[in-house]
Amino acid sequence: MTFRNLETADLAGKRVLVRVDFNVPMDGGKITDDTRLRSALPTLHYLSTQGAKIVLLAHFDRPKGQRVPSMSLRPVVEPLSALLEQPVTFADDCVGPQAAKVVDGLENGGVALLENVRFHPGEEANDPAFAAQLAALGDLYVDDAFSAAHRAHASTEGVARLLPAYPGLAMQRELDALDAALGKPQKPVLGIVGGAKVSSKLDLLNNLVTKLDRLAIGGGMANTFLHAQGHDIGGSLCEKDLADTACEIMAKAKASGCELLLPVDVVVAKTVAPGVDADTRDLSQVQPDDLILDAGPKTVARLLAAMDASKTLIWNGPLGVFEVPPFDEATVAAAKHAASLAKSGKLIAVAGGGDTVSALNHAGVAADFTFVSTAGGAFLEWMEGKTLPGVAALET
Repeated sequence: MTFRNLETADLAGKRVLVRVDFNVPMDGGKITDDTRLRSALPTLHYLSTQGAKIVLLAHFDRPKGQRVPSMSLRPVVEPLSALLEQPVTFADDCVGPQAAKVVDGLENGGVALLENVRFHPGEEANDPAFAAQLAALGDLYVDDAFSAAHRAHASTEGVARLLPAYPGLAMQRELDALDAALGKPQKPVLGIVGGAKVSSKLDLLNNLVTKLDRLAIGGGMANTFLHAQGHDIGGSLCEKDLADTACEIMAKAKASGCELLLPVDVVVAKTVAPGVDADTRDLSQVQPDDLILDAGPKTVARLLAAMDASKTLIWNGPLGVFEVPPFDEATVAAAKHAASLAKSGKLIAVAGGGDTVSALNHAGVAADFTFVSTAGGAFLEWMEGKTLPGVAALET
C-alpha cells in the first residue's frame, strides 16, 4: 500500500478535514479517559504549525441518525482546548450553514470541532450526498482514526474519495507498525491469540496460520483445541461444537508450516475468585470439577523460548483470566518477557485489542512494546486479513 505523505502537503491557509476518534468514555458529561484526544495531538499540532484551518470530524456513541443531546461532542471542546493550549470552536452541526459559518471564521492554525457526524443517517449509510456536504467544508482530508477505518462511513471512506486524502501521523504510525508485523515482517514471526471463544476469532485463526511461523493459542479458546485433541478439560469453558473446526485449523496450520503451541500444562481451580486455591496440572491430570483458568509454567517456558527464537511478535488476547489473580501469571510473564526483548531491540512486538491492552497495562509493560494498538475492531479485522475501507480509500 502506498499513501500520500502529509508532510509533503502545502497546508497554509487550507481547510483540512480531519477524521478523529473522539468516542471517549464519559461519565456525567465529563471525559474519564482522554487517551483518544491525546493520540490526535501530534497531527493537530503539525497542521496548526503549518497554518492549516483544522476542521474536526468525529462520532460519539450510536445515535442512529438522530440528534441525541446526550451524545453531543460539545463536552469534548474544553478538554481538547486545554490539551492543545488554544481555543477550539464548536459547530452545532457537521454540515449546512452552521458548520460553514464556523469553518469560514477559522484563522490559519485555528481548530473547529463539528457536531457528531452520526446525528445524520447519511454517515453510517455512506450516502454520497452527505459525503459531498462534508467535503464541501474542506480542501484536503486527513484520516487519523484507524479505530474507525473498518467502517465504510461517509466521514471515513466517502469523503476520502472526494478530496486529496492523507493518513494522519497517528494513522501512519499504526499502518507502519501493522506492516512491520504482518505485511513485510522480519521472520520468524510468532503470534499469540487468546481470549474466551474460538467462535469470535475463526477468521483470525484461519488467516494467521497461513502467515506465521508459530502460533500460540491461550485463554478459554485453547480448551476447545485441547478438547478436540481428546484431552479431558473438566468443567472448563469450551465450545465443544467447534471441535471439528479446531481440527480443521490444526490441519491447516500443519499444511502451511505453522507450528501451533497449545498448553502442555494448566492452572486450575474449583471456582473463579481472587486468591482461591489454584493447582498446576499436566493435561492428563485434569479433574472433572476443575476449571482451567491459566496456562501452566511449562507452557509459559515454551512460549518464552519461542519469543527468544522469533524476530516479530503479534499478540491479541490474554492467556488466562488475567483480571482475577492468581490467573494472571502466564499473561504477565509473557508480557514482561516480550517487552524486555522489544526494549532491547531483539523483537518487534505489536499488540492490540481491548483485553490485550488492559493485560499489558496490568503487567506494566505496554510502553515497552514496539507498538500497542487501541483500535479494537479495526485491529482485529486487519489481523483477519480483511480490507479496511477507511485505509483503502487513502491509497494513491
